[in-house]
Amino acid sequence: MDAARKVAATDATVLLTGETGTGKEVFAQAIHNGSARVKFPFIAVNCSAFSKELLENELFGHKAGAFTGAIKDTKGIFEEANNGTVFLDEIGEMPLDLQAKLLRVLESGEFLKVGDSKTTKINVRVIAATNRDLQKEIEAGRFREDLFYRIAVFNIALPALRERVTDIEMLAQFFLQLFAKKIGKKIAALSDNYIAALKQHGWKGNIRELRNVIERSVILTDGNELDTDSLPAEFQMSAGTATIDGKKTLSAFDLATAEQLHIRKVMNYANGNKTEAARLLNIALTTLYRKLDEYQIR
Repeated sequence: MDAARKVAATDATVLLTGETGTGKEVFAQAIHNGSARVKFPFIAVNCSAFSKELLENELFGHKAGAFTGAIKDTKGIFEEANNGTVFLDEIGEMPLDLQAKLLRVLESGEFLKVGDSKTTKINVRVIAATNRDLQKEIEAGRFREDLFYRIAVFNIALPALRERVTDIEMLAQFFLQLFAKKIGKKIAALSDNYIAALKQHGWKGNIRELRNVIERSVILTDGNELDTDSLPAEFQMSAGTATIDGKKTLSAFDLATAEQLHIRKVMNYANGNKTEAARLLNIALTTLYRKLDEYQIR
């Protein structure tokens, strides 16, 4: 955080590294909010979410007639974010030829729209993020070394949640307030057992997984406090070994019964929307259909 505050006051390009779900976009937004560009746009794009052609158009825009269906000039993200900040998530997924165009933006502040012959000038700050080892990507010929040194002017490595256990309670409290307000429930606290269970978990999905667990817990609880019985079913199995003062906090239980109850509650909350229910349950839609059939939930 101290490093982020210091770099926010500059125009330096920032590279955020760390596992998926460690909060890189939130960090990028915080850097933008602490900068002189805060009154101008902050626009994020996931480089892995588009094909090469679509990503180029998303970033740089196009001229009318550049391709079939291009009936008017269209601005890309860099032009839309002029004087602000562009956050390039998963930059390690960017195709090599687009990396060359990005390097030109960083070095000269200009680019060519798709189908244009005149350059467009812009003034943006770039914050990039990746969960890949870019040095290994360079060695494999998948990432430009010159671009790496241009985006890694200031590098901030975000630790995995399991490496910052002392932050878990604070983050859980924040998400509790967020989702209690959103869902309209008066839930004010986390029990000691609940906090102990959270701290015992491995958090492979990092902050994103924690956010999901708290959201589901808020949906599932009927009281004014989150306790271990409001944890997702698959989470409770591992949480059963959580201890406080050397004593077990959870007894054995029927996982299948708990899972069925949780799915019913989440389906009810989602008003039968299976896609939303699968998101909340953190499972694939096909898995949800299988579970609904298994437990005869209609």
